[in-house]
Amino acid sequence: MFNKNILLVEDDQNLGFVIEDNLSVRGYNVLRCVDGLDGLDTFRSGAFDLCILDVMLPKMDGFSLARSIREQDKRVPIIFLTAKSMLDDKLEGFGTGGDDYIVKPFSMEELVCRMEVFLRRIQSKDIAAPQPEQYSIGAYTFDVQNLTLRCQQYSKVLTQKEADILKCFCKNKGLVIRREEILNDVWGTDDYFIGRSMDVFISKLRKYLAKDPQIEIVNYHGVGFKLKVEG
Repeated sequence: MFNKNILLVEDDQNLGFVIEDNLSVRGYNVLRCVDGLDGLDTFRSGAFDLCILDVMLPKMDGFSLARSIREQDKRVPIIFLTAKSMLDDKLEGFGTGGDDYIVKPFSMEELVCRMEVFLRRIQSKDIAAPQPEQYSIGAYTFDVQNLTLRCQQYSKVLTQKEADILKCFCKNKGLVIRREEILNDVWGTDDYFIGRSMDVFISKLRKYLAKDPQIEIVNYHGVGFKLKVEG
């Protein structure tokens, strides 16, 4: 994982220094900012492999910063740092395009492990050099590599997580996929709170696919989901 560029946006000077120092010792290139606006300017002027964002930031909060980052880059992994333990805050973070969260206080080992899950996936995708991949879903065409869902004049650019979940459905179209299978395939864990965030992503996919009434993402309560296409 050496030579990976990490954007760290944390206004707590002590915590920010500890994270930066620990990651630097492990071979990461860390750029640290102390407010959301500086973090956004830094992201726009550089090339980053992963972002670590505190939720409560001056000038621009972490959720708003994540939304702005997602407007520029749909793929870069975003990990939130939060002192809050309320479920709604965690779900809001995933709704802004975040990929994971860590509740303070946390160990550096936990942070590094979560980072490396995402960085390994990016690295394996780069090595594999995947061929263009498309799926037909009723009236829609789903372009996996470009994260694009199209239906006639309608076009929607998905986030990486939305695209990963939709790809999982497409590969198993007509079959019930267990919740834990989706979680492990997309996030690498079946964590309860991430499971709740997955429901938020699936609700969004239902809205994106609503232009074709023959498409349905069926929820089998407590079991999983099925992508069903009539006709």
